[in-house]
Amino acid sequence: MIKNNDIVGYENTGDFKGAVLEDSLKIFAKKAMIELVKLPNKKKITKKALPSTIDYGADKIIHILIKGKASELNELSPKQNMIIKPLYLFLDEEVLLYAKLKNLKFKYGNPKKDKISLFIGGLEKKHPEIKRAIVNSYLELYD
Repeated sequence: MIKNNDIVGYENTGDFKGAVLEDSLKIFAKKAMIELVKLPNKKKITKKALPSTIDYGADKIIHILIKGKASELNELSPKQNMIIKPLYLFLDEEVLLYAKLKNLKFKYGNPKKDKISLFIGGLEKKHPEIKRAIVNSYLELYD
């Protein structure tokens, strides 16, 4: 995803995913030869990091399939051109736990969910790993 001398831009949206993305990128930047740039910034970046997780990916995959717009599935890849998603293989629950354990500052938010998203969340409670299975199946087919 990231190579030496990359200039990685990111936005901390203020929620737990943004806080963890920023923290993990800073840890990585200390060990690798990359530069971090907080967006918006006029500096030219080589990669843009997004705080996308399995929860978002699984939800989006199911929505796209229900709508019958399979051509949009390509946009969900963890790496596309200059966009990367370092948190792609983590559940929101895992990312939130990391944020709490590291005492990161973030705003709690409760995003509104439609019926399909609530259904997927209910399935995950009854059958843990369903979101991971959806994303892994997508990765086998499209990556």
